[in-house]
Amino acid sequence: MIYKTTDFDYHLPSGLIAQKPARPRDHSRLLVLDKKSGRLEHKHFYDLPDYLGPGDVLVLNNSQVFPARLIGHKAGTGGAVEIFLHRKIDHGKIGDIWECLVGGRAKVGTVIEFPGLRAEIIENNEDGTWQVAFNSAGAKFFRAINKIGEVPLPPYIKRGQQLASDRNSYQTVFADKHKIGSAAAPTAGLHFTKSLLKKIRTRGVKIVYVTLHVGLGTFAPVKTDSIEDHKMHSEWAEISRRSAKAILSAKLAGRRVIAVGTTSCRTLESADWRKQEQSFWTDIFIYPGYHFDIVDALVTNFHLPKSTLIMLVSALAGKENIDKAYQEAVRREYRFFSYGDAMLIY
Repeated sequence: MIYKTTDFDYHLPSGLIAQKPARPRDHSRLLVLDKKSGRLEHKHFYDLPDYLGPGDVLVLNNSQVFPARLIGHKAGTGGAVEIFLHRKIDHGKIGDIWECLVGGRAKVGTVIEFPGLRAEIIENNEDGTWQVAFNSAGAKFFRAINKIGEVPLPPYIKRGQQLASDRNSYQTVFADKHKIGSAAAPTAGLHFTKSLLKKIRTRGVKIVYVTLHVGLGTFAPVKTDSIEDHKMHSEWAEISRRSAKAILSAKLAGRRVIAVGTTSCRTLESADWRKQEQSFWTDIFIYPGYHFDIVDALVTNFHLPKSTLIMLVSALAGKENIDKAYQEAVRREYRFFSYGDAMLIY
């Protein structure tokens, strides 16, 4: 069946869009969906271990979010310019070159000044992004933006200004400081606490990590009428030897692989499993009709209407099941999107 983008639309009252996370993290609600029967259960996230068992492999995305939103001013005129860092693409003569979204009037040659940092727009990529060259690189660059940057909260989180707590709230407790690179959080992982992870391990569940640096694809809407015509942005992914071994062993033994988040899911489904360790760019687009080779179950959030993410969960659980689940979530006033409640599809 060929689906249209409008097939993945649904009505969501604006009051159900979460503006702040649950406290504690694992006290968010959890809608549990049995993808075979369509049965729904209403739980809390701290109940997740009840659905996991010995031999299961839980896969988390350990990418760390960095403060990718920079506010600067044009050299000479002083006009305000917003830079949204997407991904590093090269190292120039002076510093790193990044692919960015640029807010405000932009053109090649524009020089932008930030406190302790300077940048120049050097190329229009003609896809809504620009290449921006900075006068700093590597660790020095990240130290600078950690001082001046803001957490790249999604546009549906409405704030006059960011909360100081957002830097912690919009980061998973297992984010790896050596895996900095996400322009948006892998939000399904935000529900976990260190104590919950410990409880999961005591049940005999093996927890492993993959890395996918979340990029612009998270925010990009599907604008084509037919979903098959949509093109995903590429994102960088890595799978360690240890993680690959655990995942392959589970599959060979007939045990479950449970992905936490659509980012982990996409990483697992786009990997070349003939390799024991790998890093790669992925632009995999998963929608109904897709056959899952690795992922058996998924922990995920509630996703935007007409997004690639709601298409992915529809592929795993069945579109009819997802339609019913979302209708029930709206009826019972679950909290939606990045800071919202969670689903377990198994």
